[in-house]
Amino acid sequence: MLHHLYLDIDAGMIDWSRAQFALTAIYHWLFVPLTLGLAVIMGIMETRYYRTKDAFWKDAAKFWQKLFGINFAMGVATGIILEFEFGTNWSNYSWFVGDIFGAPLAIEGIVAFFMESTFVAVMFFGWNKVSRGFHLAATWLTGLGATISAWWILVANSWMQYPVGCEFNPDTMRNEMTSFFDVALSPFAIDKFCHTVTSAWIVGAVFVVAVSCWYLLKKREKKLAVESIKIGAAVGLAASLLAFLTGDHSAYQVAQKQPMKLAAMEALYDGGTDQGLTIMALVNPFKQPDYASGEEPPMKIAVPNVLSFLATHDFHGYVPGINDVIKGYTLPDGTEEPSLEEKIMRGQQAITALAQYRKIKGEVKGDPSPAQQVELDGCKASIDENMQYFGYGYIKDADQIVPSVPICFYAFRVMVGLGSIFILFFLVVLFIVYRKDITPKRWLQRIALLLLPLAYIASESGWLVAEFGRQPWTIQDMMPTWVAVSDLQSGSVMLTFFIFLALFTTMLAVEISILCKQIKKGPEYAEPEKP
Repeated sequence: MLHHLYLDIDAGMIDWSRAQFALTAIYHWLFVPLTLGLAVIMGIMETRYYRTKDAFWKDAAKFWQKLFGINFAMGVATGIILEFEFGTNWSNYSWFVGDIFGAPLAIEGIVAFFMESTFVAVMFFGWNKVSRGFHLAATWLTGLGATISAWWILVANSWMQYPVGCEFNPDTMRNEMTSFFDVALSPFAIDKFCHTVTSAWIVGAVFVVAVSCWYLLKKREKKLAVESIKIGAAVGLAASLLAFLTGDHSAYQVAQKQPMKLAAMEALYDGGTDQGLTIMALVNPFKQPDYASGEEPPMKIAVPNVLSFLATHDFHGYVPGINDVIKGYTLPDGTEEPSLEEKIMRGQQAITALAQYRKIKGEVKGDPSPAQQVELDGCKASIDENMQYFGYGYIKDADQIVPSVPICFYAFRVMVGLGSIFILFFLVVLFIVYRKDITPKRWLQRIALLLLPLAYIASESGWLVAEFGRQPWTIQDMMPTWVAVSDLQSGSVMLTFFIFLALFTTMLAVEISILCKQIKKGPEYAEPEKP
């Protein structure tokens, strides 16, 4: 089936399926970071209530928990739709790797989701019904459950970026898991999880500081605002520093496993040793560059040797560019990376051998004859030898394996640039809130409100880099997008795209409306707030 599929699929189906999945993922990720970030902050607040028995901290924790609950419900709804789309729009992908990809998603649903849904009920309705210690545990376990959910989902995503722990079975036409631990604990998965979760904590911290600053601008809830700013800014600074550290590890993994993605992120057309990290360059945002010419983008400003260090942990290390990945290259240690032409040839050999294997299997009645067994063994050996380049058998030209350079280049710089701003912002906030009085600093409070949408932009930009950067692959080097889709008519997917667009936009508007109403209402105090 796979070797003919790309000839039969409606071309519009590919684009609309990608657009629908991207739409769902983008909206889903608007809810997830706030869930993960608020979980930490409300846990810290309730811990302070448990230790001090001060009713103020109970009221503060309950207030942020209400905002958490509103956001949590929306995130669950979009997440469920996202998982169903694998079966509806990407059925060939689901068949090809369902034995592997389905395992972490099943664990996420059975363990993590049930864990957080159980304890979230205790967290919301268990006040004054269970002991303070049990309620505190329920609050932290709710956050832990959400984080574990993120872990298994990111394990699945990381496997698509770096497929490990599997073996292709030509009899079933499926990739089958050979090592669960290789899949679950791959370095790619660990780095992606750490970087993604710490970036989510930043979003939660910015949200808490921004809401608190709004109260100060309105001259309301001074104690709640100031104490929340202290905790939010501390969590935000720690998360921002961790995000930079984990980002460095992620960059190294990308350089080793997805060199084309790194080259697109840097608009690096011809690589080499002693490569500098590009701070900015005038890459045309509306057009794929003429990378084949090897001409660098104009107005390029770079820090010497830093890209080599990030990619290889050696300031003089070799970093391949787009043309190097296409033409093939040799690393300083003698390791040779085949050219695209050779990868296409080997991918086609794997596809041909698979087709021949299936043909012979179909002709065999009972046990294969000695001659048939020899042919089957030969086909199996060819499949095993070339399977790592299987996806290249569907590639027609070099342009198909080069991701969108403008999107990768600018999204990466938006993410890193805003991340640097957040570090500076949290440092300033912590200095003022502990050394001076933050209530009259209206300029800082307005900046906090401005940074709230920018936190979401930074978070989404990271996913743009991760997902656009691995195009055209649904599974890196193994399955391009046009082979992974379901055999449907594009009209049906186009219709559901606009239905989901209206639905998700309505859900987002409803959530923002409910959040704003709850924020305007403010916390409910067990005792009157002291001035």
